[in-house]
Formats: sequence, C-alpha cells, structure tokens
Amino acid sequence: MKKVVSNASEAVRDIQDGMTLMLGGFGLCGIPENCITALVNLGVKNLTCISNNAGVDDFGIGLMLKGRQVKKMISSYVGENAEFERQLLNGELEVELLPQGTLAERCRASGAGIPAFFTPAGYGTEVAEGKETREFDGKQYIMEKAFNSDYAIVKAWKGDTDGNLIFKATARNFNPMMAMAGKITIAEVEELVPAGDLDPNFIHTPGIFVNKIFQGVDYEKRIEQRTIR
Repeated sequence: MKKVVSNASEAVRDIQDGMTLMLGGFGLCGIPENCITALVNLGVKNLTCISNNAGVDDFGIGLMLKGRQVKKMISSYVGENAEFERQLLNGELEVELLPQGTLAERCRASGAGIPAFFTPAGYGTEVAEGKETREFDGKQYIMEKAFNSDYAIVKAWKGDTDGNLIFKATARNFNPMMAMAGKITIAEVEELVPAGDLDPNFIHTPGIFVNKIFQGVDYEKRIEQRTIR
C-alpha cells in the first residue's frame, strides 16, 4: 500500500462536511499545521473537532473556528482563543469540555478497541450529566465512551514511507494515541525517510495505523505564551 502523498492538500482532500476529526498536539506544540491550513483552504464545514486545545485566534484550530468550519469542539483546554469564547457565548458553537485525562483515555480506548470505561474524574459535576454512574469498592465512577472519529490528523518529528512515526518531546502527549484511534490516520512529518531508516526501538506509532503520510513544510512552531523576566 502506497502511503506517501505529495502534500497536505492531497492528504485531506477526501474529508467531507460533517465529519469528526481528531487533531493532535498539546497547546500549540506538535499540531498538524500543514493539514489545518489545507482544511481551511478546502473549506469543509460542520466539523466535530477533538483536540486538547482550540488553538489561538490566528493559528492552529483557531483558523478553522474563524472560518466557521467547526460545529462542535471536544477539548480539555480552550483558554487562549477569544473567537472560541465569542462563538460559545453566542451559542454558535457546541462545546464538550472534558478532564484532560478523560480526553486522553477516550482517545486511547478508541485505538485499543475498548468501547467504554469508568473513571472517577468529573463525578458530581456537569461533566457527569447524562452519563451512567456506577459504584466500585465504595467509590463513584462515571462511564465515558471511546471516541468514534472519521480521521485522525497528527504531526510527528520523523516518519518513514511505511508510516512508522517518531514523536518528539511534548508532541507525544496526544499524537500517538490519536494516531491509533482514527478510522483513517493522516501523518505529517518534519522529516520523511525511506522504510528501514528508523531504529525500531524508537518508533512510537507503527505504520499499520497510518494511512497517509507526507513531509510538511514551513513549520512556524508558535509559542502560546512567552514568559520572560
């Protein structure tokens, strides 16, 4: 199976209105910058986006929010995006906020074929509304379901033509588990090498999970908040 595509536009061209997308990254670290730009240019609408964050006003998923492409946002941290806040308060955007560990486990469970799990996080809060609860050993838990996403879009440091991926530093937070969870997984990488060039001991995501891969360009790698003395 040939997995290498020429660029982000070719990688995302089959994504359609109304689909559910997982987008990797932690804050602005390790986000699939090229694919987000390609999605903006593609102009798909009514998307459900699952991501740790919602980007910032003029970068990351914030660009998709600006273009009114996102119908629903499922996230754990959204505090840096004024457009997100405006759309939420005006009832223009559906939002599901989750504890960060729950978000991560719903991704992992999806990739592992686990339909649901119980967690104490969020019990007794708005997070638990409408969800099944159960007691284990005297402690209350809520049931969370695995995600069901059409596409997972991730960004890795290195990848090979078979789709094997190596992530770097904080980009390992959500990208690897999302890469396992999508029905179709698209990976953009900073460096694309021939199959066999990566040391198997350092591969984080085996190529069996990846459907499309390409070498990205012009990464900005913006810093969300720069703190100096």
